[in-house]
Amino acid sequence: MEGRILVVDDDRDMCDLLEIELRHRGFEPIATTTGREALELLKTQPFDVALADLNMPDLGGIELCARIAEHGIELPVIVVTAFGSLETAVEAMRAGAYDFITKPVDMELLEHALKRAVGHRRLTAQVASLSEAVERARRFDDLLGESAVMQRLFRQLEQIGDTAVSVLIEGDSGTGKELAARALHRRSARSDGPFVALNCAALPEALLESELFGHVKGAFTDAHRPHRGLFLQADGGTLFMDEIGELPIGLQPKLLRAIEERTVRPVGAEREEHFDIRLVCATNQSLDEAVEAGRFREDLYYRINVVRIELPPLRARGSDILLLARHFVDLYAAQFDKQVNGISRAAASKLVDYAWPGNVRELRNAIERAVALCQLEKIQVEDLPDKVRDFQRAHVILAGANPEELITLAEVEQRYIAHVLEATEGNKAKAARILGLDRKTLYRKLSRSE
Repeated sequence: MEGRILVVDDDRDMCDLLEIELRHRGFEPIATTTGREALELLKTQPFDVALADLNMPDLGGIELCARIAEHGIELPVIVVTAFGSLETAVEAMRAGAYDFITKPVDMELLEHALKRAVGHRRLTAQVASLSEAVERARRFDDLLGESAVMQRLFRQLEQIGDTAVSVLIEGDSGTGKELAARALHRRSARSDGPFVALNCAALPEALLESELFGHVKGAFTDAHRPHRGLFLQADGGTLFMDEIGELPIGLQPKLLRAIEERTVRPVGAEREEHFDIRLVCATNQSLDEAVEAGRFREDLYYRINVVRIELPPLRARGSDILLLARHFVDLYAAQFDKQVNGISRAAASKLVDYAWPGNVRELRNAIERAVALCQLEKIQVEDLPDKVRDFQRAHVILAGANPEELITLAEVEQRYIAHVLEATEGNKAKAARILGLDRKTLYRKLSRSE
């Protein structure tokens, strides 16, 4: 069929005539004599084009165009009238009409107009479908990115999402480790269960033990009521332990036993309780180095590191910087109710050049500030934080005519490491090989630069 056409005309004889002619020319016409009934049909059935009479007693063609737009229905409308004039045509187009045909209707012209409208409708649908596919490819739940390194990350998360293996997520602060953990939870068979998060660096050892394993009433001075630990709270779901490298060495044997036995004994309790969780841990430091230094148990390290995922730093994600920046502009423009709809070319250049040591979190804060200060429709350089605005892109300078341009050996090293990381799209293992370093040494040098 050439297309499904909704014919709207209060003249029943005209409807019958158009149905016969359009069916003869390969279209599938459905006719109605009222604009209101046409709206109801459009809400429940798919059409490629609406062919509407301009003058109808309840809802004319121009008003029908406006109502279709109000309801968010993507549909070309061809308006038909016996009172053709330039003014009427302009009014119809302003209301959203796709085309304008006068009576008496020339069927050859109408057929041509309908075919063009059907083609336009299908092309629009195809573009919308492609846009949705592109948007899906850019996202993995709340993670956003179209760079090659992020697409690899999305594929890896997809592969292990619906498994029960323990996962260790590595990455600098602000790269989105908790977002990745939540994405894994949503992709798992435990998605209906709880997602419980803990920052191991946020609590002292005594409170951390009670928070993890729970306690009974009277177990210690301030234990006025029993407390179910996070292992039991996360039963049937996912427990996310952030900054696992900060876990006190004294608690590590108890954590290892809980993971292996799938049981915990709350502080002061006489019996152990069973739990069923998926464990996801995260760290912004090298656990290999922590194991070597004796700060982290090797057996616990291998138990939590069944699958390791590495989140790339923002500086290694290329065009994702502007993609994320535009996303945050839209977010905060809506939140602050401001007419800010983009980023100037000069400001975009500054965003791309900056090293972003605080990663996505720092970018988000910078854009929130910029939107709050922005007085124009687009963010300008002066709206950006000083350190972003004044940043000079790092170049490795080995020699120069002006002694004031020369830099220290340590700075040359840091700039070259950043250059290699950018070239390898944040792949630290590959960067370490290029630099002739082991991963632990590279992590140590990176931590010094932050």
